[in-house]
Amino acid sequence: MTNSELQAPVNRAKANSYKVPGWKRKTAQWSRWLHIYLSMVSFAILFFFAATGITLNHQDRFTGEAKTYHYSGAMNRTWLRPSPDTAKQEIVSYLRKIHGLKAALSDFRVDDSQLQVSFKGPGYEADAFIDRDTGKYEVNESRMGLVAIVNDLHKGRDTGAAWSKVIDVSAALMCLVSMSGLVLIFFLYKRRASGLMALTIGALLCFIVYRVWVP
Repeated sequence: MTNSELQAPVNRAKANSYKVPGWKRKTAQWSRWLHIYLSMVSFAILFFFAATGITLNHQDRFTGEAKTYHYSGAMNRTWLRPSPDTAKQEIVSYLRKIHGLKAALSDFRVDDSQLQVSFKGPGYEADAFIDRDTGKYEVNESRMGLVAIVNDLHKGRDTGAAWSKVIDVSAALMCLVSMSGLVLIFFLYKRRASGLMALTIGALLCFIVYRVWVP
């Protein structure tokens, strides 16, 4: 076999590549790049939401034992009269310092005889009930364990503005990873038909489960 005959398949491959429009090559390259690196960048957070989706969907199997604590004491009565709102920071800081209460302040409710101060966070809540006349109070604190924490993080429950942004970013990353994979399949000619068929089957199965078995 001559050198020209050996070079023929290579030349044909090059000729075929030249026929592919530049925008198609660029789109395929960018789709591949986005799919790979977005998957790697978002791996940890996507894995977290996937794993906690299981614990959240089967809470009866992944429930930890909640630990509850009860405290009592008395605070400065001048903070409570005439209006606790004027000493809100002092009251909250006192409860945090004396009893180690954590999480964000979720409620500061005042009535004629009592003040209720509530703290809530992922897998955590604490409620203080304060007598406005005597300054005496009772605190109930609940720590519900690791599984409750990750489940609340998954739901964005009592997690604050920063974690809310993490959820938004992770959702956007999921969309980009999915869309880049969908675009990429159109440039894998040998896998395009089977890939689109798999996509259709998956979507159809979800629809059937919803229509037939979801109440």
